[in-house]
Amino acid sequence: MIAPAIFTPTMTADEFMAFVMLPENAHKHFELIEGVPVEMTSSSQKNTVIAMRIGYFFNVWVIPNDLGYVSGADGGYRLNDNNVYQPDVAFISKTRHAELSGVEFPIAPDIAVEIISPSEDSLEVLRKAGRYITTGTQLVWLVYEKEKTIFVCQPGGSSNLDIKEYGIQDTLTGGAVLPGFTLAVRDIFP
Repeated sequence: MIAPAIFTPTMTADEFMAFVMLPENAHKHFELIEGVPVEMTSSSQKNTVIAMRIGYFFNVWVIPNDLGYVSGADGGYRLNDNNVYQPDVAFISKTRHAELSGVEFPIAPDIAVEIISPSEDSLEVLRKAGRYITTGTQLVWLVYEKEKTIFVCQPGGSSNLDIKEYGIQDTLTGGAVLPGFTLAVRDIFP
């Protein structure tokens, strides 16, 4: 006898946005991952400080050059109809999103930064980076606080994801997304 398949109901991005706006969800943070709403846990003190340091350095470059917008962990991005993410820090250019209006950004960010907690599954972290890239994000920074290491993912490579590791002595760049932007990895970690 064959066991019946387990059905997991999924949501569209529109249904998800209605779900997160419910009063009982007002003080919760969710992402939509492959159609399934997932409640996000609170970040550690170090992780939130790291995220804001990166956001600060982005803004020091973005604001004077009027390049676009830097968002924090409350900024949702609709990657497609099955995925709505809230990166810890993100940049979206004015050429891709000229005006701020509405709740979530209707497209993937140009740069997404995820501060990775020790409890996060490494395979799911890579899947998430891949979803960002396949929906239009050009750079994904995966920041590992304990190791003081950053993996930069971008389109390319045999798996459509080119990944390069940066250590404490290295310097990150904004690539073609933020030409001229540089950030020493040592300046990210408190």
